Amino acid sequence: MLVSGIGWRSIFWINIPVGLIAIALTGRFVPESRGRVPRRLDPSGQLMIIALLGCLTAGIIEGPRLGWGSVWIVALFAVAILAGMALVVLESRRREPMIDMRYFRSVPFSGAALIGVFALVTLGGFLFLNTLYLQDVRGYSALQAGLLTIPMAAMLAVFSIVSGRLVASRGPRPSLLVSGGLIAVGAILMIGLSAHTAMWYLIVAYLVYGAGRVWSAPRSPTPHSRVCPRPGRCCGSDRLHLSPDRRGPRVAVTGAIIAGSSAGFVHASRTAWTVVAGCGVMVVALGIVSTGRWALATAERNGARLATDMSPAPEGAR
Repeated sequence: MLVSGIGWRSIFWINIPVGLIAIALTGRFVPESRGRVPRRLDPSGQLMIIALLGCLTAGIIEGPRLGWGSVWIVALFAVAILAGMALVVLESRRREPMIDMRYFRSVPFSGAALIGVFALVTLGGFLFLNTLYLQDVRGYSALQAGLLTIPMAAMLAVFSIVSGRLVASRGPRPSLLVSGGLIAVGAILMIGLSAHTAMWYLIVAYLVYGAGRVWSAPRSPTPHSRVCPRPGRCCGSDRLHLSPDRRGPRVAVTGAIIAGSSAGFVHASRTAWTVVAGCGVMVVALGIVSTGRWALATAERNGARLATDMSPAPEGAR
């Protein structure tokens, strides 16, 4: 509605009042929580994160135009790899790192981070590809395309409460199996799109994907209680959100597939939809691996190890 009625710039301006309302509500209703000791800044870690994500995104976006074997693209990917390696080395040696690599010894924690990556890739890819299909192939306006995706948003709203209760009562595994399976099925349904696909078929695909996407959302906090040895320390959601799953890389992958094909959008999008479906399959696989007895045992051992490492030093040794 904003794009069609006011202009595309309005989608950025609308974030200002929303942000101000969020600040006011947070100050009014969210209780304060903080660590006992303020954490120091980690400029080296921040620089490596910027280099890693920036070069990775740029390489994926510019690859189809410059050629995957060109000097610039190879250099971008090389810098991204080196930045990732340097990040691991630097953060492992720092006393107060931005990303504490020790937490990733826990299989449930690492699994949750990867699941978050794959789940967000499916969301970015789905919205990106579907929007181009509805507007460029079917000729719908921005408003019409937005209204057609309401069924997916409705499924997110309906099943968010159900999925949270299921995780609380049965654990994360059933939720992840349902999530990955429905995401894969929804993407597979989109592989067969044509310029004249029936509207009921699109709605079914939106409903299936929307129902699947929401089931992976409650997974993220689950392993934190097992891996975080001490309340008040940042050891959970910040690590997950620092994973390379932000909007740039996740949309760049599907965009690069479309841009790198000389065929029409419908034909080129089939490969991209296959990638989205594959991410759903990975959610299922990681859900099985990261919730088994062996995985939970690694979390327990790592939690005990971290509790020992973080315990206060004896008075005489300070």
